[in-house]
Amino acid sequence: MAVCARLCGVGPSRGCRRRGAQREQRREGPADSEPDTDAEEERIEGARLGQGEAPAPAARAPLSLLELPPELLVQIFGSLPGTDLPSLARVCSTFRRILRTDTIWRRRCREEYGVCENLRKLEITGVSCRDVYAKRINPRVKSGRFMKILPDYEHMEYRDVYTCLLHRYRHILGLWQPDIGPYGGLLNVVVDGLFIIGWMYLPPHDPHVDDPMRFKPLFRIHLMERKSATVECMYGHKGPHNGHIQIVKKDEFSTKCNQTDHHRMSGGRQEEFRTWLREEWGRTLEDIFHEHMQELILMKFIYTSQYDNCLTYRRIYLPPSSPDDLLKPGLFKGTYGSHGLEIVMLSFHGKKAKGTKITGDPNIPAGQQTVEIDLAHPIQLPDIENLRNFNELSRIVLEVQEQVRREQQEQEEEEGQDEEEGHSRQGDSQQAEQPARRDDAGAEGTEAAGAAAAQESAPTSQPFVLPVGVISRNEDYPRTCQMCFYGTGLIAGHGFTSPERTPGIFILFDDDRFGFIWLELKSFSLYSRIKVSFQNAEAPSREAFDEMLKNIQSMTT
Repeated sequence: MAVCARLCGVGPSRGCRRRGAQREQRREGPADSEPDTDAEEERIEGARLGQGEAPAPAARAPLSLLELPPELLVQIFGSLPGTDLPSLARVCSTFRRILRTDTIWRRRCREEYGVCENLRKLEITGVSCRDVYAKRINPRVKSGRFMKILPDYEHMEYRDVYTCLLHRYRHILGLWQPDIGPYGGLLNVVVDGLFIIGWMYLPPHDPHVDDPMRFKPLFRIHLMERKSATVECMYGHKGPHNGHIQIVKKDEFSTKCNQTDHHRMSGGRQEEFRTWLREEWGRTLEDIFHEHMQELILMKFIYTSQYDNCLTYRRIYLPPSSPDDLLKPGLFKGTYGSHGLEIVMLSFHGKKAKGTKITGDPNIPAGQQTVEIDLAHPIQLPDIENLRNFNELSRIVLEVQEQVRREQQEQEEEEGQDEEEGHSRQGDSQQAEQPARRDDAGAEGTEAAGAAAAQESAPTSQPFVLPVGVISRNEDYPRTCQMCFYGTGLIAGHGFTSPERTPGIFILFDDDRFGFIWLELKSFSLYSRIKVSFQNAEAPSREAFDEMLKNIQSMTT
């Protein structure tokens, strides 16, 4: 505190406590104070003065920030948040002049947004990036060759980059789900060099669930001139073109393409469909022999292409984690029959685990809860020979389903009795509810303890094989698993008609893969973790994450 007071020049003594105490000692006189130097120091000092040397002037400490060297002020100001610097510039003309130093703003761009590019070198080396297509500047044809038209980096400053690009569009950084009817999607908006780019993440081609995610740019924002950010649409195959971004409200923004003719191809809709099919599915229509699958693919193309990248996005968060979770929550890609691979978010809620669709299909749209796992009811698989028998596995699961139904019915009856007692005799019911609640808590504790004991007693791995007759899109599933739990899966007709939850079994293979057997459909879904480090995607609180889940589900209900 004394150092801060000395630098800023605050306080009645305009100095530190030590110098103030020394002044008090001098005023009180030599009798009331102890000498600051011992006798030996006085003898050496007297000898030096006797030789004719002049006493060295005492170095006066600066009394305020204005007396500090400019280079030190640059270091101090550069450590402050960029949002505080405009207020600091209004203090005086000296601060305002020092805050024009580009080193300060370069440091804020690097520490707050991870910008590492050097503006002065970009004019020579070009734009450094991981994807040349996403970051190349508008190509113009000249003599049959592409020529890069670079922004005016030579006269651009980091202050412009911070204030006109990074700070202005900071609210759209993070994960988003586009409103594309039942299909949804996953958009990640990041600062990439001197660009803000919206990357649409796509699952790998069906049925290769363990392959890495694919991604393509939908829009980018950058500075072509000082104090002027340019929004460009990246949809289509004719290069970047004019676009627009509007922040509608908190946690929501929209994009609009102003030149949709750039999305069209010379060969018409047929060429556009063939190109989309190769990118989306990695195959041609002739390679897909299933007629129902062909209809679903054509339907998705017609539905999604009509938006022309004019979309509304709503923010989504990654699920919070806890040391007690069965496995780390997060985003997974899973197989869904003829619908291909879809993105699912796995989250934990006490004794339940939920899988929420981030991308969907006409049967179960994005935002719906595709699977729910009851962690209080583990299932012990039979030996490998009996496991091949679908009827045996079905019998085990249905027995657990009946047990869960009875427990829910008993719990509802107890709650109804407590409510009736509360209406008839309120005073006595308050005393009677205490042991009842203790009993409920004891029952819940017993269930949780039973689940924990089952997890501890379960072998680290046990053989696993799909029962005969269960359909799987990917035959390359793990042949060992760690544990299994009772669960339910959501099924519905086309257009999300007549939805119902049906029994199934959740199989945990390892920390990054799990599966689900849908008994009624005789189908198996394999899920693999999306191993991408997403920034600006953490939920501010557990309540905010739960509210987000409700919002995305209500959009498609």
